[in-house]
Amino acid sequence: MSTARAERLVNLVLALLSTRQYLTAERIRGIVPGYADASSDDAFFRMFERDKTELRELGIPLETGRNSAFDAIEGYRIARRDYELGEIDLAPDEAAAVGLAVRLWDSPELTGQAQGALVKLRAAGVEVDDSAPTVVEPRVRAESAFGPLLAAVQNGQVVRFEYRRSGSADRVMRTLEPWGVVSWRARWYVVGHDRDRGATRCFRLSRVTGQVKAVGRPGAVQRPEGVNLLKLVSVTGDAEPAPVTNALVWVADGRAAGVRRRGRVVRREIVGGEAGDVVEIGLYFPESAADWLTAHGPDVLVLEPDVLAKTVQDRHEAVVHRAVQGSVR
Repeated sequence: MSTARAERLVNLVLALLSTRQYLTAERIRGIVPGYADASSDDAFFRMFERDKTELRELGIPLETGRNSAFDAIEGYRIARRDYELGEIDLAPDEAAAVGLAVRLWDSPELTGQAQGALVKLRAAGVEVDDSAPTVVEPRVRAESAFGPLLAAVQNGQVVRFEYRRSGSADRVMRTLEPWGVVSWRARWYVVGHDRDRGATRCFRLSRVTGQVKAVGRPGAVQRPEGVNLLKLVSVTGDAEPAPVTNALVWVADGRAAGVRRRGRVVRREIVGGEAGDVVEIGLYFPESAADWLTAHGPDVLVLEPDVLAKTVQDRHEAVVHRAVQGSVR
């Protein structure tokens, strides 16, 4: 969209929002900057029709009607009750979660979208503190293919990309009808119909190399009804190695649901006067598991093995040390 047209659409929205009466096309032509440039009446009406269509496609509720029974020509307006964002009521913990989510994504395109959402919430009167300190600073790295693949899913468009096979340096081109992008065991996957193999396939985003290219027309891809993307990834995704060790961790009641999902409860136990469950977990990568368990703060306590418990304790002490050093400065 050209800058001139974008400015004209913004001015049109402002004009239709600022009046309770219906404005006729001729009236709009006289007060909205940009329409006076039309070379003829026909050119203006073609321009105005395109702009009305654009606003409706953007979801802006454009009303038509007459101010009185004596008016011979219909006019236009935008009702504030339909256009403005409804009241948003977030509990303190929900508002904190929004602020934390803004800091979560280590990806330029996702960071921009998160900051945009934050601006909208603040404009609606919701106070979201995105700078409050946390015990552990979270980070989720989105692969470079994440943005283009997600856009293709939303647009219903076929994609082509170069893919590196598991355990091999070979790269092959794939043509995929993408149905969705999901996360499974800390990895991102795109799921869809592989045209080259003629079957449903899952591709790990970290193995997508080069540029993801959208091909064909938007809307050509439809996700089949009843497809469970996460189940497809869990069944057909990359095979996981056998756990190298088992760990026992104490989890406070009502906390750390992700830890509970990864293991099984073996007994109840009270730690520091707080009730919780002891969960047995099979660990595939003990070093990264230490980071994961540390991120839950006091909600999770490692009981066994001793090496993992000591590693997590050292990480907690390092966080406290940095916090103390920062307050001293």
